[in-house]
Amino acid sequence: MPIFLTLLMMTTLQTAGNIARPAYSHYRIAVMPTVGFVSLGCPKALVDSERILTGLARAGIETVDGDADVTVVNTCGFIDAAREESFATIEALLDAGGEVVITGCLGKEMDLLRTRFPRIRHISGPAEPDRVVAAVSALAPTDGEVEYLMGPAGIKLTPPHYAYLKISEGCNHHCTFCIIPGLRGRLRSRRIDEVLAEADALAAQGVKEALVIAQDTSAYGLDLRYAPARVGDRELATDIRTLSEALGERFPWVRLHYVYPYPHVDELVPLMAEGRLLPYLDMPLQHASPAILKAMRRPAAVERMLERLARWRELCPDLAIRSTFIVGFPGETDDDFGMLLDFLEDARLDRVGCFTYSAVAGAAANALADHVPERDKLDRQETLMEVQAAISADKLQQLVGRRMRVLVDAVEGEVTIARTVRDAPDVDGVVVIQDARGLVPGDFAWVEVTGADDHDLEARQIGRPVQVG
Repeated sequence: MPIFLTLLMMTTLQTAGNIARPAYSHYRIAVMPTVGFVSLGCPKALVDSERILTGLARAGIETVDGDADVTVVNTCGFIDAAREESFATIEALLDAGGEVVITGCLGKEMDLLRTRFPRIRHISGPAEPDRVVAAVSALAPTDGEVEYLMGPAGIKLTPPHYAYLKISEGCNHHCTFCIIPGLRGRLRSRRIDEVLAEADALAAQGVKEALVIAQDTSAYGLDLRYAPARVGDRELATDIRTLSEALGERFPWVRLHYVYPYPHVDELVPLMAEGRLLPYLDMPLQHASPAILKAMRRPAAVERMLERLARWRELCPDLAIRSTFIVGFPGETDDDFGMLLDFLEDARLDRVGCFTYSAVAGAAANALADHVPERDKLDRQETLMEVQAAISADKLQQLVGRRMRVLVDAVEGEVTIARTVRDAPDVDGVVVIQDARGLVPGDFAWVEVTGADDHDLEARQIGRPVQVG
């Protein structure tokens, strides 16, 4: 509710003898509470934050940086480290005396939050922007004079030249290490006409790279039985290949994340070879030991995966593949871990992330026998990343001397930071361009690679910025 302040306003009164004497009047004015926002977690949660902020703006609620009377926290609850970060953020805000509104994955644990933080004013789960806007509106009345300079796609938390495009919510898999289905529910795909309407708005807003995300991107449309929808004068099926083709008509760069290795993923690689999609696959494989994959309830045909990688690279030689793996899963032996290292040596993936197993509350794998000591988990993580760093360094060294097109992300003095088609923002490497000329964020440019380390490239600019529409 509004905070009222009484101000003592001084005026002057003309009195006898033309002597000015002060007079005082009391005015009671309303100071509107300020609203802050904290976004934690993955790109999928970031999209939820963008939708909440857009809803707040359209409701006439202005958000501020720094301290605020009411703060929305979009939490992450996927692994223990993320949960602790969320808890610490909530505690700090409550200690500062403000009102706190909780949303996001951790919001599914309402009883826990109410017990630990009884002063929380509202709790909702992930992907519920309307409930958050309503809760904030009750605590901070709207101001009809607030105006936002928003593009047609609403408020974005990414730089203007790229944006995340979430095509579905939830997941139908039951991986034993994961609690996402419990947090976000079963697969719920957006119709292709709805997704493409958002894509058109992003393109109109100047976005050049669309990063397609979901819990399971390659399952897109399965729950809708790939039902067609009218887009312009065409009937388009709600499936990942059709969507990818349509997005390729709208953006210079389209990048696919969180791709589960279904057989129909084979159909996407020719689109990459033709330049209609970026030659990039983010495919979390999680492990390579058949025994561990079975315990995880993941596909276990490692030899088949190596064959598919070879076939994809034959079709699209420039294909970059990113994956993530879990070490220290319950029951993982030295032999199992050795199989994972052997797979990395054989697969020669371009980008790799590695997590230690986190016994997050609710994960089925917690009930498995033979949990791995924390020290062993960390040792295996370090070893895996050392092996992958050598592979990455070798692959990047092979790019020295090549000419490549890059997308500029930042200009910092005389240094320009860019990315190739092989690099997604925040999680992959960058290209460092010294003494670039006339480049600004969002520009495409041609460069010649002059050096490489384990993860990043150095390059020199060739010619002027490239206009790509």
